[in-house]
Parts: sequence; C-alpha cells; structure tokens
Amino acid sequence: MPTLARRPVSRRGLVIRLIVTALILALLGGALYGFNTFRNKAISDFFAGNKPPPTPVALAEATVQSIPKYLTAIGTLTASRQVTVAPEVAGRVTQIAFESGARVKAGDPLVQLNDATEQADLLAQRAQGRLAELNLERARDLRRSQATPQSSVDQFQAQLDEIMANQKRTQALIAQKLIKAPFDGELGIRQINVGEHLDTGAAVVTLTDLSTLYVNFSLPEQTLPRLAVGQKVLINADAFAGRDFEATIGTIEPQVSADTRAIKVQATLDNRERMLRPGMFANVRVVLPPQPDTLTVPETAVDYTVYGDSVFVAKNGKAEDGADRLTVQRVPVKVGDRLPNRVEIRSGLNPGDRVVVSGQLKLANGAVVVPAEGNPLTAPQTLPRN
Repeated sequence: MPTLARRPVSRRGLVIRLIVTALILALLGGALYGFNTFRNKAISDFFAGNKPPPTPVALAEATVQSIPKYLTAIGTLTASRQVTVAPEVAGRVTQIAFESGARVKAGDPLVQLNDATEQADLLAQRAQGRLAELNLERARDLRRSQATPQSSVDQFQAQLDEIMANQKRTQALIAQKLIKAPFDGELGIRQINVGEHLDTGAAVVTLTDLSTLYVNFSLPEQTLPRLAVGQKVLINADAFAGRDFEATIGTIEPQVSADTRAIKVQATLDNRERMLRPGMFANVRVVLPPQPDTLTVPETAVDYTVYGDSVFVAKNGKAEDGADRLTVQRVPVKVGDRLPNRVEIRSGLNPGDRVVVSGQLKLANGAVVVPAEGNPLTAPQTLPRN
C-alpha cells in the first residue's frame, strides 16, 4: 500500500507561523496588562472617592487654674488612750459586771475579786479602833487629874494611830479587788470567767477610747520647713474609700531619724462617729497652700506608656475640597501631680489646646475627627477646696 509523503515545510512558512504566534501572544499579554491596569485604576478611584468618615471623639480644653498641693505619706491610726485592764492584786473572780464590747464610763465597776477576808479584817480593825479611842479618852481624863503620866497617854495614842493605819491599808486592798474602768471608752472581748483565779497583771479586757485617734506618719526631712503644729491633714482609709477625715498636726518629732532621714509626725483626729479604728492604715495628705496658674487636663486625656506620656491635640485644618476639618496630632507631655479627675501638665501643652479625652484607641497622627454627639467641648471640673 503506497504511503503518503509529508510535504516539507519551507523556511518561509516556518517564519510566518512564528510571527503569527508571537503576534497572538503579544495581543493576549497586552489585553491582560490593559485589563489589570484598568482594574487597579478603578479600585483606586473607588477608594479615593470613599474615604473613611471622621472619627467621633470627646474633646476638652487645657485650662489654667489653682490646684491644691499636698505632702503625702502612709500612716497608722492609734488610740489616744488604750489599756489592758488587769488586777493590781491576785484573787478569785466572784462577779463580772460588764459585757464584751460595752461602753463604760470612768469609775464603772468591771470585776469583783473575793475580798471576804479583807472585809472581816476591816470589821475587826474598826472594833479595835473604837476600843483604842475609849482607852485614849480614859487616859486623857486620868492625865488631867494627874493620876497617870503623859507617856501612858502617848502610848494609847500610838495604838489608835496604828489601828487606823491598818484600816486604811485594808480599805485600799478592798478597793484594789474591785477593778474599775480608768477612763471612758469601749471594752473589748472578755478574757476571764467567774470563779477563775487571777494573778497580778493578768489580762481582763481591753479598754479603748475611740473618741480621739492619733495618726502617726513620717515625712522626708526636706519637708520640715513646710510643716507646722496645727496644720490641716486629710486622712483616707481603705475601709472608707472616697471619704476624707480631717485631722490636725499636734506633734512634730524634734529630731530626724539618723537611719531613715525622716521626721515623725503625729496628727490628732476627732473620731466621735467611731468609724475609724486603731491599727488601720491611712493615706495621709498634709494640706499645703494651693498652687496658682497651673495647667491641667482631664486625666483620661493622657496616654501613659513606658516610653513617655502623651495626648492627642486637635487642630483645625483644610480638606482637599477646601472644607474645614479637624485633625489630631500626638504630643508628648510631662505630667505633674494627679488631682481628682484631672492631672497637672508641666510641659507640652498651652492653655486652650483641645485634647481628646475619649476615643484615642482609634486615632493616629493626622486622623480626621469630629466632636462626638453628646460630648461637647466641656469646661474642667471644679477642683475641691480645702
């Protein structure tokens, strides 16, 4: 069977095929490039015409005002008068005349120890005293009639004096066996029971005067020129957070501690409401004259970081279309004393600068912002007066 022979391709035909193929590929590449260019431009135009809206934020002004100044310390509350009631003599408890936690007055009886023997001794001494008085009178009558010498009268007088001295000693022992409250105050938890034998000095109950407390604290020696007896002190305890109790400096230690280079101070606090208790820790603020012309901002405006503190400052500007707009810029600041809801700014801002006090997490330098509805630019809060 005869075979069909393939006609050889001429060099010219091969060249034509290669040119056609190259043209097709070039057209496809150009079309793909043009499509990608058109798509990217369309996307750019779309986002250029759809810029994100301004970020709503709350703004406040940096203002100049007079602020209170303090010396701060940590103190401890102690009772002005506190004792552990204890017997002066040993004895068995026959009666307990108080309840734990009761308020008592000075002189109120608390505990009776057995004094039966002393009471009997007192009766006998009184009888001896009456007899000694009779003997002394007889001796004086005899002396007036020169029937007895003066030495006999003196002897009977000495006997009477000795008996009377013994009576006073017995009465004193009886009084010691009736334990009384030494001052007005509140009793603690009872430590004894009826029938129990108490040794001299054994603890019966604690007695504390809560009407007045002392606040003991220390301050660096550099603060000594700013301290004075009678100076006002504000006390805050963790148990009553947010409430200040007023005290007055009563004593300043006359010498500085050689170990700590601090000076001890004691303030007196009126505690008639009996809210505070001895042993509590206290945050102490010694009130100083206020500092005038101080720049402050709301505390929420400051971003505290390990790299430094800063705030976002809002400034007026112009958009590309000429419309007014508000942008923010992060500004580093140096922070001073912290106040209730505000903070002192020592550098970085000027009076009247508008700072962002809410919404900072969504901001960056140059971001466009708008005051949030319901959060207009507000004046600073009034600081407390002392």
